[in-house]
Amino acid sequence: MPKILVADEAGACYGVNRALQMVRDATRDARGPIHTLGPLIHNPSVVGELESRGVGVVASAADAPGGTLVLRTHGVTPEEEDAARASHDEVLDATCPFVIRAHNAAERLAREGYQVLILGEEGHPEVEGTLGHAPQALIVGGPEDLEGVRLARRVGLVVQTTQSRSRLRALVGALIGRVDELRVVDTICEATTLRQASAAKLAAQADAMVVVGGRMSANTRRLVQICEASCPRTHHIEGASELEAPWFDGAELIGVTAGASTPQSQIDEVVERIGELVGEG
Repeated sequence: MPKILVADEAGACYGVNRALQMVRDATRDARGPIHTLGPLIHNPSVVGELESRGVGVVASAADAPGGTLVLRTHGVTPEEEDAARASHDEVLDATCPFVIRAHNAAERLAREGYQVLILGEEGHPEVEGTLGHAPQALIVGGPEDLEGVRLARRVGLVVQTTQSRSRLRALVGALIGRVDELRVVDTICEATTLRQASAAKLAAQADAMVVVGGRMSANTRRLVQICEASCPRTHHIEGASELEAPWFDGAELIGVTAGASTPQSQIDEVVERIGELVGEG
């Protein structure tokens, strides 16, 4: 029977656990309806579990005025927050503290006269929220996006919290020599870095890897890319029901890691199911 190992650093981070606790506490104390502004986290199973507790999801503050509205972990724009506070009896800010740090950095750089660049995924809620704090900023996914871009003499750079430092280093390298002054605020979450390093270490040893997390989760998708680089038999799943026995044929070591929005209970379910599948074989 193959050995199943879970990465040393995997699963829900501080910001996610904080947000979940905040919402679960609210379900006990709130007197009216509770909604989150967008999915609280990028994990369909958890969002479904919250819905079963009566916590709905709305796309904008105008969709469900009154009651309690929770700002998602990815953060929102200042305009969205103002609208939420104007239309609801209570607003709970579940924005990850590390995301708030990125918001503040972008706002400060813009105020100090830097041309602001945001290293991140265009359209991602976190990046859109950061952009709201520096509306003239440019979103770049990497050095390749600098082609044809007219850069100012003074450039300030902030980073989506789930980006990799290798991506950050590549962008900084491309900017050096093109601007007179470059100010970098490394807003990558340390939990992200630890999870990426731990996943890479395990994938280098494993015959097959399973990455657990939402398909909309940027940090989970990045873990998949990291694992695939050294373990081609890498599979991205959202839950244990997606596992297939043939994935593990001939494997002696099966590695498991999980994105920052994945609770420990889901990791445990996946490990248990893998054990059942390889045991049946």
